This record gives sequence, C-alpha cells and structure tokens, in this order.
Amino acid sequence: MKNRRRVVITGIGVISPNGIGKEAVWKAMSGGKSAVRLVDEFDVSIFNTRIAAQVRDFDPFKLGLSHSDAVRMDRYVQFAMVAADMAVRDSGLDLSSQDPERCGVCLANAICGTKYMEEEFVLVTDNGRKPIDPALVRPDLYDAAMFNTPSIELSWKYGLKGVCNTLSTGCTAGTDSLGFALESIQDGEHDIMLAGAAEAPITPVTFGSFDVVNVLSARNDVPEKASRPFDAKRDGFVLSEGAGILILEEMEHALKRNARIYAEVAGFGTSCNAFHMTDLPADGTAMANCIRLALQDAGVGPRGVCYINAHGSSTRMNDIFETSAYKMIFGDYAYKLPMSSFKSMIGHPLAAANAIELAVCSMIFEKDLLPPTINQEERDPLCDLDYIPNQARRKKVDVILKTSSGFSGIHSSLVLRRFEG
Repeated sequence: MKNRRRVVITGIGVISPNGIGKEAVWKAMSGGKSAVRLVDEFDVSIFNTRIAAQVRDFDPFKLGLSHSDAVRMDRYVQFAMVAADMAVRDSGLDLSSQDPERCGVCLANAICGTKYMEEEFVLVTDNGRKPIDPALVRPDLYDAAMFNTPSIELSWKYGLKGVCNTLSTGCTAGTDSLGFALESIQDGEHDIMLAGAAEAPITPVTFGSFDVVNVLSARNDVPEKASRPFDAKRDGFVLSEGAGILILEEMEHALKRNARIYAEVAGFGTSCNAFHMTDLPADGTAMANCIRLALQDAGVGPRGVCYINAHGSSTRMNDIFETSAYKMIFGDYAYKLPMSSFKSMIGHPLAAANAIELAVCSMIFEKDLLPPTINQEERDPLCDLDYIPNQARRKKVDVILKTSSGFSGIHSSLVLRRFEG
C-alpha cells in the first residue's frame, strides 16, 4: 500500500433536486432543504406514490448544451454532460493539454435512458394503439438509451483516450465508479479520471415499477416529510434524479499545477451479501464486511473515522440493517460518531445518489459543517445512533466514511481524508 500513488479530488460538478452547481447544492444541504414535491411531469393518479424529488430548474440550453446535442440526448445524459462541464471548469484543468491516453472516464447509472425510450414507444405505436412502426424510430434512440452513452460522450467531447467505462451496479454504482477511478490512478494506469453518475428515472414506467413493489414512500399529503431515514415512521424511499461528477487526479500531478484539492480518496471496499434481490439479511454483517475492506484499504482504524455519510434510504429494512453494521464495526464508538443521510433532503436518485453525496462530502473538509438528516421526529429504538437530527452541526472532521447499498445485495464504501500534503 505504501507504493501506491495517492489520489485527490480537484473538481466537483453536481446537479441535485435541491440545487444546481456545487454552491447551490451545499447551501440547500447544509440548510436542511427538502426537494420532495408532488410529481408534475406526468399523471401519477393511478399510483400509490405521487411524490418524487425532481430537478425542476434544469435548462440544458442555459447550462451550455447546444440545441442539436440536447435534443438527441436523454435527460440523464444531459445531466452528465452539464455536471462534467462544471467539474472540469472547477478543476482548472485544460484537458486538451494533457496526455489523452492518461485521462479516462468511469461513469455509472442504474436505469439509463428510460425517458427517451418511453417517449419513443409512444411515438412509434401511436400511444400504444398500433404495432411498432420502424419508419418512425428516431435515429438517436440507440445512443440516447444505452448505459454507456454519457461515458462515450465525455470521452469524445474532451478527446480522452484512456479507459472509457460504465458501471451499472444499481444504487452503489456512483461509489463504485469512484472506487474504480481510484484504483486506476493508484495503479499508475491514469493520471486523471472523470468519475460519478447520472440518473433520470422519474418517468411513468420506471416510477410505476418501483411503486408496484411497494418500496416508495406514500406520504403524499406532506411530501417534504416523506423521506425520513432512521425515523420510526419511515415508510419507504422517495425516487429522485440528478448527477454528480468528480475529477480524480494523481496527487503529484495536482500539486504541480497548484490545483485546489478538496479531499484525498483514501480507500474503497465492495462486497455482495448474496441474499435476495430486494430484502436484506437479519443483521448488518454484509455491510460491516464492506466497511472493513474500505477502512483496511485506506489504512484507517475504526476510531479514525470522524463522520459517516450514510446510505440511509428511509426503508424499514435498510436503516436497521445499516445501523447494525455500524455497531459491529465501531462498537461503543458508534454512539459517538456523527452520521447523516442526504437522502432525507433529495430522496434517492439511484446510482447518482452516491455521486451527489460524495460531491457534497468532498466540500465538508473546507466548510467544517456536517449537513443533517432532516425529518427526525420519532426515534426508532433499533436506529439509536447520532444521525445529526434536523440541523447541521459545526465540526471539523479529518476522515469521512461514505457507505452505500443497493438492490441485489451489493454494498460499497469509500473513505475520504482531509488533504494535508
């Protein structure tokens, strides 16, 4: 481990339901602002759940996309392109002056271009009334719908000739993309990686597929109170959308150009519980094992962790499972360790959740402020740790543990460290 190259974060681009751009998102997160509202993009009257966290002020044209690009791209691809542009600008990198074979991309998503595909089905079947008419299929359908489109588009845009990867590991994919980028730079394969995730799953079919398996909150009367991780009255997660793209850079490369360094990416761990597609085991052993791997990779002991950015999905099962995992790893220290879930404010944008959360976590080292878990109103006796209830907390931290879990039993964790040279 001593011979591995060190990796730092030098650029942040983020699009979230409660803000566009890193400063807007930070202000909303630290202020405990919920973005959950009634869905207004399509008719949700037939569903049990009628709420989501939508990105409401996203204008691809005002944010830099040309008309020709915007019309051929699914919404999730637009998110990725805009967030990446933000991250590259924030990093101060001139990618055209870099060795293109030393620069790569690893992005993630769970759902891909469902908005474009659903619209296409309506178009080519006359709202489902006729058989598919191939002559009506738009030429950009393939590119708009595929999982790897954002990675390819970014490689083309910036002329990057290193790895061009796409991960689709569900709700851990954003974390996994940074883990892959970390290892790629550590191992000397690349100097710069664009990593993160984008997601735009708030469409009729996707929304309905989650609704029918009863995993979404049905607190339709008070949407802003619906996402309530670790609270006794939680009743499911809130579907969301957005993107987070980060620039990961080899430390010496960043120092040579006097780059602003947000954080060091210190370690990564991932595992699968091999238990069930949606259910979780009775205890948190599987997640605990994943956390242990990340801490070992980072060379950090349990008591070296200062803050946990929790997965905190607001489902009955996950939040108990997750709390159990923390107790296994940290013992009595778990009760002294502050943690919070940003999903209480932005819902769950699937693969993009971890990417948005990691973007915000990267800023904590400069801000010395821990955003809260909002909607903490009634304590669950099985979720009895310090979840930073309702108000941000002023605290300087040196090590952050980011945890994530997903359907199919995947768990991933990433360790961020304050950069001190």
